[in-house]
Amino acid sequence: MAEEMDIDMEEDLPEVEITTPDEVEDEEVISGEVLPDEEIIDERIYTVPLRKAYWTGTRLRRTNRAVRILREFVERHMKPEELEIQPEVNERIWSRGIEKPPRRIRIRATKNSDNLVRVYLAEG
Repeated sequence: MAEEMDIDMEEDLPEVEITTPDEVEDEEVISGEVLPDEEIIDERIYTVPLRKAYWTGTRLRRTNRAVRILREFVERHMKPEELEIQPEVNERIWSRGIEKPPRRIRIRATKNSDNLVRVYLAEG
């Protein structure tokens, strides 16, 4: 059947240029993503208490509440115009399921010149 179709797979594929993070100039590599080089105004490390999530609402809403508590905490302390929580932080909060979020989480929050705050997991 393949002989009847007479298709050359290599000709049908478009050329793709692959660059590694070492080859990229003037760009910052953060947690596997290549982000444009931006001026970071402020960088802070916080330990966010999430224990309130255990006492508000039902058991099946605890982790949703914990994410909301994290967002409110960062908004209160960093005063951003826009807030991005990185997937690694979200995965850490959801790692034990919807009923048992962590009691606290250690984060690193960075604010750039556009008043955009990004929340990462703190190392260590």
